[in-house]
Amino acid sequence: MFFILSKVLLFILSPTCWIILAFLWMLFSKSQVTKKRLRLLIPSLFIIFTNPYVFHVAEIAWQPQPVTLSPNKSFEAGIVLGGLSGYDKYERGYFGDNADRFIQTANLYHQGIIKKILITGGTGSLLQNEPAESYFLKKQFINNGVKESDILLESKSRNTYENAIFTKKILDSLQIKPPYVLVTSAMHMPRSIQVFTKAGFDFIAFPCDYKATPEKFSVEGYIIPEGKNLSNWGYLIKEIVGMAAYKLTGKA
Repeated sequence: MFFILSKVLLFILSPTCWIILAFLWMLFSKSQVTKKRLRLLIPSLFIIFTNPYVFHVAEIAWQPQPVTLSPNKSFEAGIVLGGLSGYDKYERGYFGDNADRFIQTANLYHQGIIKKILITGGTGSLLQNEPAESYFLKKQFINNGVKESDILLESKSRNTYENAIFTKKILDSLQIKPPYVLVTSAMHMPRSIQVFTKAGFDFIAFPCDYKATPEKFSVEGYIIPEGKNLSNWGYLIKEIVGMAAYKLTGKA
């Protein structure tokens, strides 16, 4: 049930959804006062949530600072969270927008900073009718030169909470000593830190896949509206609300 609700929330928390609902409300409302207010609200929502500067500031504030790990210190295992790849209708795997999680994990392994890679990720599909993401990622790590014996799989999790719970069981059963290196996108890291800490992990957070970084002023980057920010805001709001929901339910 929690998994299904999280999917519904992703839609409800999107500013695109708010704008559509406000437009429909205006269309069918019989109150002229309400219609007048909604005529002001709808363009205001659009201006705010498509403005690149507003979203940039919010995302910079949410993302943790980058972490540098010394090549002179090694860890028994690195944990990389799924959500960076998917399958098409022919069950062919492909990398998505968060592929930097793969790149940084592979870099940590080849630099000798982590000795093993634990991939945690089942399928985020609501119908659960596709292969586990971890299977595809395992093949890609092997193609990247990672020894198969150094790869551990957790293929049943559907969300961050299950990532932590199922991964803990695997690492404990294999008696792999902490601390571990936790790798996920910077936007997803704050919630992941809370969940993995609650699950009893001893780890070093290694955020990557930064969607926003400090940059110089530019007209297009601060003033010109960007439609993609409507969906970007949806994911950021989902992370914030998701952390709150995890705390309320004792998962973080």
